[in-house]
Amino acid sequence: MKQTEQLHINFPHLRALTPFAGAYNATPWLGDQTAKHNRKLCESLEQAVARCGLQDGMTISFHHAFREGDKVINQVVATLAKLGFKNLTLASSSLMTCNDALIEHIKNGVITRIYTSGMRGKLADAISHGLMDEPVQIHSHGGRVKLLQDGELKIDVAFLGVPCSDEFGNANGTHGKSCCGSLGYAMVDAHFARHVVLMTEELVPFPNMPASLVQDQVDYIVKVESVGDPAKISVGAARVTSNPRELLIARFAADVIEHSGYFKNGFSMQTGSGAASTACTRFMAEKMERNGVKARFALGGITGSLVELHEKGLIEKLLDTQCFDGQAAASLAHNPNHIEISTNVYANPGSKATCCDQLDIVILSALEIDVDFNVNVITGSDGVMRGASGGHCDVAAAANLTIVVAPLLRSRISTVVKQVTTRLTPGESIDVLVTDHGIAVNPARPEIRARLAAAGLKLVDIEALYEKAISLTGKPKAIEFTDKIVGVIRYRDGSVIDTVREVKES
Repeated sequence: MKQTEQLHINFPHLRALTPFAGAYNATPWLGDQTAKHNRKLCESLEQAVARCGLQDGMTISFHHAFREGDKVINQVVATLAKLGFKNLTLASSSLMTCNDALIEHIKNGVITRIYTSGMRGKLADAISHGLMDEPVQIHSHGGRVKLLQDGELKIDVAFLGVPCSDEFGNANGTHGKSCCGSLGYAMVDAHFARHVVLMTEELVPFPNMPASLVQDQVDYIVKVESVGDPAKISVGAARVTSNPRELLIARFAADVIEHSGYFKNGFSMQTGSGAASTACTRFMAEKMERNGVKARFALGGITGSLVELHEKGLIEKLLDTQCFDGQAAASLAHNPNHIEISTNVYANPGSKATCCDQLDIVILSALEIDVDFNVNVITGSDGVMRGASGGHCDVAAAANLTIVVAPLLRSRISTVVKQVTTRLTPGESIDVLVTDHGIAVNPARPEIRARLAAAGLKLVDIEALYEKAISLTGKPKAIEFTDKIVGVIRYRDGSVIDTVREVKES
């Protein structure tokens, strides 16, 4: 009697066990020297798609570490369109003006649902004017991970562009021709996706370390000519400013930090990607050196300005979920205390612990802020979607001091309004508004107001800022919307905090 037959007779509960069928029965590739190393490599994107078993109605995902330089999203969706796929859900961590080509694929029914942190350009304009039948789901960076963790968003195939990978799928964004730096978004997709396809510019010898994306997460690898242009990472929202007004606001913000009560040895900060936010970092360097203050860590999207402070010894560690320029990407490659983190570790409210919960100070931008301190970073003064949630509501909720920086007027349109067009971050999370016409402190933080007043800073009530703006611009004509909902704004916990309606044609 065979061993397994005797086992089944004596122990009926072990009947599922099967007899040994050879050393390579479960791993046939090990019996072929070529297949052993090359089994993940695909000759084309089409072959990778076929091997993944992608079908109509499934969900595909992408990361946006290359920002305006991304070349993967358009290429993959165009390929899927040629292959005849329909009714796909697009789950990109964000969409940029470089993704305008998606409009045709939405019109043709290739893409019928979108989850993203935001969008810009012609794509956002078209969706704001009713392009899609279903509303776009707008989430924060931390909120995206929560949706994946809760199972609402299920990624069938993640297409992740990387500068270099080995034949098993160990990949990073810090080596190769087109370095984008941190792959904090892609790390989450690699963890949750049912299938992971790496698109890489270069295949390098195994082991490719350090590995942001690890071999046990990767199914298939396709070598392509280009995944992105790193020179375009630092344009748009991540630009560096020389605008005098933005520099003035940045100086005011640095003054607020200095006198807030949180500016002391071991403090932590995040300064965001907005122009004034980024400039504030440079002014912080002067104050830190003068006062002998060093930061324990800086968090979030890392800029060259933060790298400079780190290399001067003013910031001990950089915790990086996205590099906003080439200087940050280069630093991640060689600075041992510049550390890559996923968006789960960064800001997921469903995580066992997130770095943003350790934040003392964060500086954020706004398209609009109302007299109750609610913030809009999604829709412009015309009601069109033109921004991204990013980590805005994540870090605003978590930080001890949340500062919003914005000019009082943009092109003769008030930034301070009675009620924001679209609420993304609730006013209860915002502590201070810094404008070029003065600093407003949320009444819920009287101790902060007292400290800033004692320092002689120019304080003003937010209602007074609104009245000043209206005296200069007049009351704007209300935006006209239809009843159709084109966007759903998800707070970081998954709840619906607002909706965006279709802009009415004039």
